[in-house]
Amino acid sequence: MAKKREPLNRRAYLKAAGASGVALTTLAGCLEDAGNGDDDADAGNGNGDDTDDGNGDDASDEDTGNGDDTEDNQIIAGTAPGFEPFEMTRDGELVGFDIDHLEAVVEETDYELVEWEEYEFDSLIPALENERIDVIAAAMTITEEREESIAFSDPYYSADQSVLVETGAGFEPESLEDLEGSQVGAQSGTTGEGIVQDELIDEGLIEDDDYTSYDNYVYAIQDLERGLIDAIIIDEPVGNSFQDDHEVEVAFTYETDEQYGLGIRQGDDDLQAALNEGIAAVEESSEYDEITQEWFGE
Repeated sequence: MAKKREPLNRRAYLKAAGASGVALTTLAGCLEDAGNGDDDADAGNGNGDDTDDGNGDDASDEDTGNGDDTEDNQIIAGTAPGFEPFEMTRDGELVGFDIDHLEAVVEETDYELVEWEEYEFDSLIPALENERIDVIAAAMTITEEREESIAFSDPYYSADQSVLVETGAGFEPESLEDLEGSQVGAQSGTTGEGIVQDELIDEGLIEDDDYTSYDNYVYAIQDLERGLIDAIIIDEPVGNSFQDDHEVEVAFTYETDEQYGLGIRQGDDDLQAALNEGIAAVEESSEYDEITQEWFGE
């Protein structure tokens, strides 16, 4: 779990200091008093089988479904650090584009973001379905397969995939076909892993044993720098970020035109509508550009 944090204080500081100059090590952590989860109070934003937006005025641990809206507007967010610059841990603090963006979006709603939980990427959807978290903010691509399990907000970011190789290793692929016979890595549950399966393994370019699945792209980068694998397939902005800080480089970009959305439980219509309104409000203001400039320099 990330450290305790005060999201609203962070946003006020960002606006006061300007997005490009804020010291981000003060931004992260979690509050432990969320009224949500398996054994906490129901947040009343679509969790459970019989709850709605009208439960709980006494911070109790019971699913009463009555009272005013003391707790029913509190939400817990889940993310997967190690995906620079969207979400990562610096000096024990949870920071990144998705962290700043979700906090800005929620501030435009009647909801209160009270806690961040950290998971491996492929554990986020189960955590959402099991009501341990209320929203996923983890550069998650909107796909038909995922929409069978969860709902998504409107898109908030578009990206393609990049193929990373070790700098100076002499391997210079220009297309997926050039990866034939190579040792390839990707993060479990990501679009990159899907491309490995569909475009490389299923097409006979590599064998199952040629693919290494990682819980986190940080481990994949380490193996790439050590020469243990030949290439990584990764989201383009994340690949660019690793290229800046490690002995790896982008060999080529594979266009997918994928879009990221915030993950929400199916049937949580009120929260979904509120987040969509918040996304639109942030994009229409200068804040989206400020957050983008802060993390991507664009």
